[in-house]
Amino acid sequence: MANLKIKLVRSVIGTNPKQRKTIEALGLKKREQVVEKPDNPQIRGMIEKVKHLVEVVD
Repeated sequence: MANLKIKLVRSVIGTNPKQRKTIEALGLKKREQVVEKPDNPQIRGMIEKVKHLVEVVD
């Protein structure tokens, strides 16, 4: 199964609590941090909810 590299490009300051929890659940804590997660519908849905804060990198 493929993996996705997810990078936090914007700060969570000023975002709503649900978005902060989603970022935390993805394993992201600091800006510019990159985590690797499996490519599945659950992770894709989480990325979709916070797409203005993260980017998927190669």
